Formats: sequence, structure tokens, C-alpha cells
Amino acid sequence: MPRKKKNDTEKETSKPRVHKELEGFDIRINAFGEIVSTLDIEKINEFLDKHVDDKKLRHLKSKSKKSEK
Repeated sequence: MPRKKKNDTEKETSKPRVHKELEGFDIRINAFGEIVSTLDIEKINEFLDKHVDDKKLRHLKSKSKKSEK
């Protein structure tokens, strides 16, 4: 059975799912190539620090845990 094609209006109105803390977040690139966001970059960084594991910093976390013991 062939897939049903979406209209242009359906594409524009559909929004991606986002985390509750990032509700209302939207990011775009304007005509000058500048990144325009609805949230402050500091809030985005705080969210990423809390929820995303940084592979490059794993060895630092393991060393600090060993020194605490």
C-alpha cells in the first residue's frame, strides 16, 4: 500500500517532540547566517550538562570519584 503524501501545510504545522524543560524551543538560521534561538544559550547548556553524557570528560569523572574515596 503506498504511503499517503503530506500537504505543505501539514509539514509546517507539525512540530518535533521536545523534552518538557525545552518546551517552546525553536532554532533557526536567518538570512545573514546567524543562529536565532528562542532560548538563551546558557539554559540550553545547563540542560545538556544535566542530561547528556560527555564522552571526552568520562575519564575526569572517574578520577574524581576515586579521589573522593
